[in-house]
Amino acid sequence: MCGIVGYVGNKQVVPLIIDGLRKLEYRGYDSAGIAVVDGAQHLELRRAEGKLRNLEECIRLHPLDGNYGIGHTRWATHGRPTEENAHPHRDQSGKVVVVHNGIIENYLTLKERLAANGSDFKTETDTEVVAHLIGHYKDDGLSLEEATRKAVKELRGIFALSIISVDEPDTIIAVREGPPVVIGLGDGEFFVASDIPPILQHTRDVFFLGDREIAVLTKDSVRVTDFDGNVIEPKQQRITWDPIMAEKGGFKHFMLKEIYEQPRAVRDTVQGRVSLDTGKVYLDEMDISEDDFRSLTSIKIAACGTSWHAGHAGKFMLEKLARVPVEVDYASEFRYRDPVLTENDLLIVISQSGETADTIAAMREAKQAGCKVLAVCNVQGSMIHREADGTILTHAGPEIGVASTKAFTAQMIALYLFALYLGELRGVLSQDEGKKYAQDLAELPLKIEQLLNDADSIEELSKEFFRVQDFLYLGRGINFPVALEGALKLKEISYIHAEGYPAGEMKHGPNALIDEKLPVVVVNTREPGNKSSELRYEKTHSNIVEVKARDGIIISVLTEGDQMSSKVSNHIIEIPETSDLLGPILAVVPLQLLSYHIAVRRGCDVDQPRNLAKSVTVE
Repeated sequence: MCGIVGYVGNKQVVPLIIDGLRKLEYRGYDSAGIAVVDGAQHLELRRAEGKLRNLEECIRLHPLDGNYGIGHTRWATHGRPTEENAHPHRDQSGKVVVVHNGIIENYLTLKERLAANGSDFKTETDTEVVAHLIGHYKDDGLSLEEATRKAVKELRGIFALSIISVDEPDTIIAVREGPPVVIGLGDGEFFVASDIPPILQHTRDVFFLGDREIAVLTKDSVRVTDFDGNVIEPKQQRITWDPIMAEKGGFKHFMLKEIYEQPRAVRDTVQGRVSLDTGKVYLDEMDISEDDFRSLTSIKIAACGTSWHAGHAGKFMLEKLARVPVEVDYASEFRYRDPVLTENDLLIVISQSGETADTIAAMREAKQAGCKVLAVCNVQGSMIHREADGTILTHAGPEIGVASTKAFTAQMIALYLFALYLGELRGVLSQDEGKKYAQDLAELPLKIEQLLNDADSIEELSKEFFRVQDFLYLGRGINFPVALEGALKLKEISYIHAEGYPAGEMKHGPNALIDEKLPVVVVNTREPGNKSSELRYEKTHSNIVEVKARDGIIISVLTEGDQMSSKVSNHIIEIPETSDLLGPILAVVPLQLLSYHIAVRRGCDVDQPRNLAKSVTVE
């Protein structure tokens, strides 16, 4: 949700924090702020409503400098997105400064108690309450660490905090209870951040704080304890991402860059995991035995947003290749329906960040029921990665654009690999079948590149539709998740109302929407020679004819060489021929591009759409 950056060391702190916030602006861009302390223990603070550039202008007009400090970019939860409510926030004395990601559920109770003791609150935020609470305990003679430890035990909710005080030079306190906190380890310098990109250009050695842990950063060391003061030895790791991967690299927007990175994301996710000679799949980081996988009676998938669409496509892959029944849940609904779980079920959780609050909650619900949990995520060391029994890391690299693209395709690749692995392990797939599916996978990156090389036609198509107000997306079977994802991408970044719908349900309501003004995107790809695929194609073709009869504008995503649906479509987008299970990965690429170009023509902020943040770390 919000982005936090902190630094203590010998570098110029203000440009370092501002650069870090720029790399975290995808997490929130309602307001931003920075607080630094100089060698004379003088604290200065700057805040601004709106995007980070407003804060930069404020600093240009009113410069500041210091030896250590913290910064924040906000996605508003408590309190309107104003300069007054922007972080950092101070305590009553003005000496303690706090930035915060999360929600304090009992802040009103604490606020009333502190106000009765003389605290004068200036904002509507729950964060200011935290600053006053820590300041209250410091006034009792406690150190900043001791005051923080006592204060956080009174907080209910989820929170990541970074705290500084003019009374304790060159010290930053970092706290985690829910949202992610990354500690970067340098030479005579240390970093705290909500995600890895702000740290990468300075150090690749990091560790993630666990829940209910506190880190004390100074120029000389980092010390970690739990909320009770017990010392913890964090698990350090080295991040292999290239810092350049987090930059735009000549592209106008991060989203466009990430669309074009999909061939590499697919290759990196597959690399070292499948043998073309034998078709065998190798998955590391599994604390789940082969016997556990063989004895599965069902698989549940829990995810949110785009990851849920990947999971929906994964259902078709798993049921086809491993013959295990699969249910797909929105993670935000999973634990509220009292799910039926047994030791013979497997829960797959999918999250780009590995820190999605609802998905973590679903994972913990399943583990309490004795269920094994397999994670598909993109961030090594994230909460989901650490707590799951097994993980398939997607190796997509940092994804900065709020609208997910390369992470989605990498997630589907990970699920495809797992479906192959499970099918082989359970004896569903023969070696020859495994080799064929592996070969299809090996050819996929080149086919994505072929689509990207023909992207100009999608840009031309966007010129015709960027002024419309509504879109309908249709798909059947494994193409239905593609329709959902296409609609989500369009509504996320262009603010056009778009709806994904199963093609077979048209007669049950959506037909009423169709007229000569409505563009209808139909995903109707097929694998020649595959009977079930051919049948699905024919049935969806009938839906295209239905739309045509009602004067709808048809944009069809079809397999190259299509001779039937192409003739009744107003516009066609062709994708290379591939297997039925991999078709969605190709079909989604032109829909990502169509959404992107429509949004650009409408003048929308593609990378940072309104009211959205990259990682949803609060419920």
